[in-house]
Amino acid sequence: MRQLHPACCRKGGRRVRDVTGKAPYFAVHFLVTAPDRFWPGMLLVLGRWVSSVHVALALFGLPYSACSGGTCLVTTVSARVSSLCGPRSSVTSTAMHVKARGAVYPASDTRRHPVPDDKVPWHTAWPEYRPVTYTAPVVASKPVWADPDIGSFSPSFNALDGSVDRRSHEGDYSVQEHTPLNPRGRTGVSGRGLLGRWGPNHAADPIVTRWKRDDEGQKVSHAASRLPILQFVSIRRKDCGEWAIPGGMVDPGECVSATLKREFSEEALNSLTTPNRAELHERITQLFSSPGLQVYKGYVDDPRNTDNAWMETVAVNFHDDTGDSVSALPLQAGDDAGQVSWMDLDSAQPLYASHAHFLQTVAKERQAHW
Repeated sequence: MRQLHPACCRKGGRRVRDVTGKAPYFAVHFLVTAPDRFWPGMLLVLGRWVSSVHVALALFGLPYSACSGGTCLVTTVSARVSSLCGPRSSVTSTAMHVKARGAVYPASDTRRHPVPDDKVPWHTAWPEYRPVTYTAPVVASKPVWADPDIGSFSPSFNALDGSVDRRSHEGDYSVQEHTPLNPRGRTGVSGRGLLGRWGPNHAADPIVTRWKRDDEGQKVSHAASRLPILQFVSIRRKDCGEWAIPGGMVDPGECVSATLKREFSEEALNSLTTPNRAELHERITQLFSSPGLQVYKGYVDDPRNTDNAWMETVAVNFHDDTGDSVSALPLQAGDDAGQVSWMDLDSAQPLYASHAHFLQTVAKERQAHW
């Protein structure tokens, strides 16, 4: 994905230049003739101008809000960035979380306090807000991967706290009464739910792809879009039965690149009964040694999120372009929970959390069907 930084643009026949050289701005001139012609003409010009601005903003990768029927869709900037662990492109999203406000919290009978769209932001006053406090028994039992309760320890939020990274990819988050606040706003549940860490819980999602090929080894294109079809390694989650990218949590002190390889190796190899596990492990190692395409880094709209604990991830695409690497993994679809399978990238396929957004970015970058 390329981000354009034009120093100037055209609008209404006049060239307008931004003296900073960072982004274009637009000027509109209205010629006032007769009163009976002015307002209809101005409304027509204004309507066309707004449409033109939206098109231009989309082309230049600038954020804007497109509203219809009271619902606003926020389009955000995407740009190539570098990562300490190697991946080379990133997309972030500031869309309002939806799955994090589901009526019933996962793996429980706990019902969230309903949060309407206009009450999600913390800066919106809502004195009547009474979130349900819930921490899952598996977290409350104090496993080694979970934090103690607030008050029994003093974490350093928005910082590297020993080996635990409590910094957010979204930037600094608010801390109120020694408790972190979800940077995307209210969820209807306080506490940690199923998440171990107060604040951000960091994960890594390896998106391993290949081209779908026919019996002759030729790429298969979609009948409607005429674009080649990508396939990705997908797992069916045991907790909810939804298909997902085979990701996992970043261990304290672990580099994201190590997490990506570890999680994929565990999920893919553990599903196989082939005697060639050593050979396949070597192929996986080679693929993950190549530069990856970082397609997302930030907040995840995850149903496990609460007001005080939330998921963040780094999603990286590792692509077997020639088909002579991990494309040979004999993954099969099945009915058992936890099954691993090669799956077509398609917008019609329902996926867990924000994974569809990640895959859409991969398809766009690879010029594949979505």
